[in-house]
Amino acid sequence: MAQEIFQRYEKKYLLTEEKYRQMMLLLDGILELDQYGQHMISNIYFDTPDYQLIRTSLEKPVYKEKVRLRGYGQLQNDSAEVFLELKKKYDSVVYKRRMEMSLGEARAYLYEGICPSRQDQIFQELDYCMKLYDLKPMAYISYERMAYTCSRDSEVRVTFDRNLLGRSRELELGLGAFGMRLLEPEQVLMEIKVPGAVPLWMSRTFSDLGIFPTSFSKYGTFYQTYICAPPEPKAALSRRSVLTEQNEASWAMREADYGEPEKKPENQGGRICA
Repeated sequence: MAQEIFQRYEKKYLLTEEKYRQMMLLLDGILELDQYGQHMISNIYFDTPDYQLIRTSLEKPVYKEKVRLRGYGQLQNDSAEVFLELKKKYDSVVYKRRMEMSLGEARAYLYEGICPSRQDQIFQELDYCMKLYDLKPMAYISYERMAYTCSRDSEVRVTFDRNLLGRSRELELGLGAFGMRLLEPEQVLMEIKVPGAVPLWMSRTFSDLGIFPTSFSKYGTFYQTYICAPPEPKAALSRRSVLTEQNEASWAMREADYGEPEKKPENQGGRICA
C-alpha cells in the first residue's frame, strides 16, 4: 500500500532551464531518478465558491490547509488509482494525509455524496474538512514531473515540474491535461522535500549557482493569474479593442436608424479579488 501519512519540510525554487542544466551537472551521480521517473500529475482542488481556502493560504497564516484529488499518469477509466489528500501546513511543517481509492469511487464521493466503504481515521479527517467548508471542485492543475532521490541522503527527495497547466472548467481528472500555462516555457519549478533542514552541502551548491528558495503555490498562482481578473495580455487587449470599435459602430447605426440614441448597457466590469 502506498504511503498515506507524511510529515516534512518543502522548499521551492524557480529555475531557468539554464540553471537547471548547471545544477544537474554539479549533482551528477548524487541525484538519481526514483522508481517513478518522469510522470504526469493531475489534481482537482476543492474549495468554497468564493475560494476561501486559497485566499487564506495566500495570506501566509501560521496554519493553512487544502484538499485535492490527485492522479498519476493517464487516467483512462473508473478503475484508475487516485488519491484524495488533505494537506496541512503549520509553522512551516507540511502534514499530509491521503486516501487511496478508484477514480469511480472518488467521483461518487466528491461529486455525488456517496461515501466509500473505507471509513477509517484518514477518511474521517477528509470528510470532516469537506463538510466543514462545503467544498466543491474549483480548479484543475497538472504538470510533468521528474522525481529524484539523493544518494547522499535517502530521506531527501527532489522533484522538477514543467508544463504547469490550470483550468476552472471541465473539472474531471479523466478528461486529461489541458488548460492555461502557469509558468513560462523556460521555467522549471524545483521542490526539495526533507524531514528537517536542507543539507548544508546542497544549500551551498544552490547558493553558488544563485539559486534561492521562493514562495510558489501552483493553485495560488492559477487563482491570482486567471481567477482574479488580471490585466489582459496584449493579444487579448488588441482583440477587445476591435470588438469595442465594432460595438460603437453598431450603436451609431442604431441611432441613425431610429433617430434618437438608445441607452447603452453599462459595463459591469471584471471580477475583483481581495
